[in-house]
Amino acid sequence: MDIALSDDLRAFQMEVRTFLEDSLSPEIREAARLCTTIVPEHGATMAWHGILYRKGWVAPNWPEEHGGPGWNVVQRYIFARECARAGVPRQWPGGLSLVGPAIMGYGSAEQKAYYLPRILSGEDLWCQGYSEPGSGSDLASLQCRADREGDDYVINGSKIWTSYAHYANRMFCLVRTSMEGKPQAGITFLLLEMDTPGIRVEPIHIMGGDHEFNRVFFQDVRVPQSNRVGAENEGWTVAKYLLEFERGGDARAARQRTRLVEARRLATARRKSDGRSLLEEPGFAADLASLEIELDTVEFTELRAMAEIAKRGNPGTASSMLKTRATEVQMAISELAMRAIAYYAAPHQPEERLAGANLEPIGQRDEMSITARYLNDRAASIYAGSNEIQRNIMAKMVLGM
Repeated sequence: MDIALSDDLRAFQMEVRTFLEDSLSPEIREAARLCTTIVPEHGATMAWHGILYRKGWVAPNWPEEHGGPGWNVVQRYIFARECARAGVPRQWPGGLSLVGPAIMGYGSAEQKAYYLPRILSGEDLWCQGYSEPGSGSDLASLQCRADREGDDYVINGSKIWTSYAHYANRMFCLVRTSMEGKPQAGITFLLLEMDTPGIRVEPIHIMGGDHEFNRVFFQDVRVPQSNRVGAENEGWTVAKYLLEFERGGDARAARQRTRLVEARRLATARRKSDGRSLLEEPGFAADLASLEIELDTVEFTELRAMAEIAKRGNPGTASSMLKTRATEVQMAISELAMRAIAYYAAPHQPEERLAGANLEPIGQRDEMSITARYLNDRAASIYAGSNEIQRNIMAKMVLGM
């Protein structure tokens, strides 16, 4: 595999690097550094969204016809890698990375014209209504019902682990519209507004102390049939298409390499009773070196996924391979960082992890996110389809089992 960049691509890389250096404020950088979940605190996330929107780079994966920069697959990967290297906040994924591509692929002309510009501008923030109590990785077993009444669907049921539903004004949702045939055949993909009467959002606070997830209840919620994406009972096809983008390459290796560098720095600063740094401990040093090698394998898997996108337009089964290995390496890196800070992992000061906090930390300020990140990363092998399910997909689609 030839991974050398052409002169044009090196020039593009420098353009991106310069823009990031000039555009990232200290406040946005700090919020990104302290982030322990998917995206940093809301204000910093939307501030960065606005900067990218004004530049025309807010949707790097979108084609020009829908408001994207029209970059090729290599340019998109370079942009993602430079963002990871610079410690850029991750963007709100619900609209830009998930429902946006689904609307492009399966939405009507009216839906594209209405929703896509609002996603780009940040006017609409989307959450994902997929998982339910008892229906997570086995998503086809979902039971949240939508029954036809006149020109509407009437939804009853609930969704769980709904990321950032407390900020979102819209949701893309999978609902049960038929009990006939196999479970996948009776699912429909709907778009709905979060202020619709009958919707109730309840927070779920996770182990690290963050409010990322929610449970969403639906009681006689009316959604126009015009808000359906694709045909009735064919939402599973739209959902599978969307999940390929959720699991696809996102320069995860570069982002996690930044975290591994942080773990190395923390270990270098830690002194044992004999005056040596933790980095000189053979077991720790071996684990660090092993993860550096693992990150190289993740990066090459990303390049394979990029090649699949260039050839076929989507990452295919490479997305399952990447999601599985990348999340396992991610969890191992956060565990290594916990080992590096040792007893300073114990203090619980979630308020000190807010950008601009002026409280006195226990330990060093750059350690404040380590424990929460470790705890929250335990979910990485579960969300976007558990790694066990991903291995089933790989066994079937790659090995023919």
